[in-house]
Amino acid sequence: MNSVNDKLSVDLQGIDLVRLSEGLRLKAYPDPGSHGAPWTIGYGHTGPEVHEGLEIGQRQAEEWLMEDIASASRAVKRLVSVPLTQGQFNALVDFTFNLGALNLSRSTLLRRLNMGDYQGANAEFKRWVYSAGRVMDGLVIRRRREADLFDD
Repeated sequence: MNSVNDKLSVDLQGIDLVRLSEGLRLKAYPDPGSHGAPWTIGYGHTGPEVHEGLEIGQRQAEEWLMEDIASASRAVKRLVSVPLTQGQFNALVDFTFNLGALNLSRSTLLRRLNMGDYQGANAEFKRWVYSAGRVMDGLVIRRRREADLFDD
């Protein structure tokens, strides 16, 4: 990978942000925005193995959390071409964990960031608060936390 951010990894503050943002649910639940797919479990884990009625234990939730954080981290390292602070990296991993690498890759947030416009990138977090066309209070709170961490 040879990114300017190769040496960064999500620290405890970043992991705790994902845990706080996602919450823990050991029984699968439908997406809050669509009230259907994708089904989610644990700390915001989705995938073909998650379906209605699925229940897991804490250990499985933690394993999926770390796998999903690692995936989001790899995406941030691959997509971001400017140096990041630890807080900026953590914030972008939480953002990517929630929205996916594809959304990050297509975002004005990333475009501004990669142009070196850190302040402009930070301003973009607040635009990502919609699900199924509605502002979601939980996303407003999450994006505010990410922006605050990005700004530290």
